[in-house]
Amino acid sequence: MRCRSPEVYKRERELRNVLKTGAEIIWECLERQGVKVVFGYPGGAILPTYDAMTRYSVHHVLVRHEQGGTHMADGFARAGGGVGVAIATSGPGATNMVTGIATAMLDSSPIVCITGQVGSKLIGSDAFQETDITGITLPITKHNYLVTRAQDIAPSLREAFHIAASGRPGPVLVDITKDAQNSTCEFDWDAAAPKVRRMEPVHFPKPDALEKALALINEAQRPVILAGHGIILSGAMQEAMKFAEKASIPVAETLLGLGGFPASHPLSLGMMGMHGEAWVNTAIQESDLLLAFGMRFDDRVTGNLKTYAPTAKKIHIEIDPAEINKNVRVDIPLIGDLREILQHLIPGVKQTDRGAWLAYIDSLKTDSAVRDIQNLPDSGHLYAAHVIHDLWRATHGDAVVVTDVGQHQMWEAQYYHHEKPRTLITSGGLGTMGFALPAAIGAKFARPDAEVWVVAGDGGFQMTMPELATIVQEKIAIKIAIINNGYLGMVRQWQQFFYDGRYASTPIISPDFAKLAEAFGIQGMSVRTRAEVGPALEAARNNPGPALIDFHVEQEDSVYPMVPAGADLHNMIRRPNPLVEKGSDV
Repeated sequence: MRCRSPEVYKRERELRNVLKTGAEIIWECLERQGVKVVFGYPGGAILPTYDAMTRYSVHHVLVRHEQGGTHMADGFARAGGGVGVAIATSGPGATNMVTGIATAMLDSSPIVCITGQVGSKLIGSDAFQETDITGITLPITKHNYLVTRAQDIAPSLREAFHIAASGRPGPVLVDITKDAQNSTCEFDWDAAAPKVRRMEPVHFPKPDALEKALALINEAQRPVILAGHGIILSGAMQEAMKFAEKASIPVAETLLGLGGFPASHPLSLGMMGMHGEAWVNTAIQESDLLLAFGMRFDDRVTGNLKTYAPTAKKIHIEIDPAEINKNVRVDIPLIGDLREILQHLIPGVKQTDRGAWLAYIDSLKTDSAVRDIQNLPDSGHLYAAHVIHDLWRATHGDAVVVTDVGQHQMWEAQYYHHEKPRTLITSGGLGTMGFALPAAIGAKFARPDAEVWVVAGDGGFQMTMPELATIVQEKIAIKIAIINNGYLGMVRQWQQFFYDGRYASTPIISPDFAKLAEAFGIQGMSVRTRAEVGPALEAARNNPGPALIDFHVEQEDSVYPMVPAGADLHNMIRRPNPLVEKGSDV
């Protein structure tokens, strides 16, 4: 009999230590990426991975629907600044993630979605629960992978995390066949590192472009900074403030940019665009220079492109070259990381007195001064703005607020004043109803010590309300404010303004949300008057567990101002005076 050498025995012992199944490699990679929590739902094609999960420390949150799991990963990423992770099985499990993936894509949120797939030999045979999820998600991911071999799992996952978080962040999907999960291979973490050739290109403006930009900035008489989501993603909050203060330039914010520049700062103008403040839109239209900081000039911001800021030169600082001149032609593009570019520009910016321009903008704040008073008028009607304003006062502006999409989303942007980044989490680009509740769960996992509030409408809340069970099962203290007006409010507003008040399929009935909450074991309250708002908020905040408040607000209230779709930015539907006289604040 032939004896094996000690070297052979040593190699066999080493292989036993490094040989792992593909399913085990998934969890090894997640742990080494620093992932502490994933959001998922098991199923046949992903079962090997779930079986291996029991041997690892990553905490798994069982969601009630895969779309909710993807929104949770999104909320986790937005609140904490890391990469969120969601897991699902093949077929309907994977396709249920599509809306959440698209939401993350349009708002540049870094998430990695891991899906199980049927065995590699069955691909293309219409096997049970087989769908081409990589083909389906190709337009709504930064990149995606179909992995059919165990040895490709680690390189694909490591690249996925790098791609999701680098440059302009976004979602990446990794679809892994069941046989790849079951088979065994040697695991080498270091060898699986992303290759240099796969890195995203690093952009930075040439010196002459920076000099031309500084010349425009220092010569401008009526400049406005347009602060977008890129300020938060780049971590450029201090640089943006220093730039604005040195140059004495007022700052308007996009919806996703709120919190990137403190709302209480004297140079802060508030939100721009379709439901932005009237004085902000007017200032933009009358400016002679727009400085776009990490924003993409989407249609809800610009209105009619032919008449957008007609006398203004435009400087666009943006990390994604595809956004330059996509919607608005600019005079000077500065492609690169916003924080780095501002650091190079600040020394060359002159300290300039723009008091006349700032005073003029301040003089425009006539019909909306109601936003700044301590106590909005109480005429016996409960308005959504009352609720949002009182929530802001109760939380001192320190809460993380996660909103759904619709009228309440705009009222939150107007009446809750965000001082810090990552305190407003909302679906901007896709406008996804049902986003708030699951995204808030993810946000709470990212920032367990933060006070997290859901602000949702009665329509959107019903889309994902089964995630109340997830809140209870995970024992997390999320607070929920439902703005209940008995309508799909924003659609009803459009029907009122543009369809002669024909409310086709916008009245909506709802369950008793307070009783529903109690059925889940959550504190539930109903509020119908302004006097009840404060005590209900206090009770919810003092409750160590989750709480839900159903606010029954004025039904046919509208968000003002409003720029009709495709209209000139300065052509706003303004707040009707009769409403102001009877105590409405919107």
